[in-house]
Amino acid sequence: MDTNVLTNTRHREGRVAKEIEEQTAKLPSDTFLWAAVAAMGVSLTLKMIGKKHTALFIGQWVAPFLLFGIYNKIVKTEGHDKDDDGE
Repeated sequence: MDTNVLTNTRHREGRVAKEIEEQTAKLPSDTFLWAAVAAMGVSLTLKMIGKKHTALFIGQWVAPFLLFGIYNKIVKTEGHDKDDDGE
């Protein structure tokens, strides 16, 4: 496999993405997993007490929490782009 396909040297992360990466890298990786599990529990509880629409709303948070966890893990293992001056 050509390694140039995996290496993106022409495009850099924006300032907002870098800041998000720096902040989320400070969190333990399992934070997002526990947030997803908590959202499932809250959603189930709301469903059981008859708050169907709120339960669906909270239940939809599970996938984004898990995706943030994957993103966090990638940033921690692969790092983020270096600044233009090579630092």
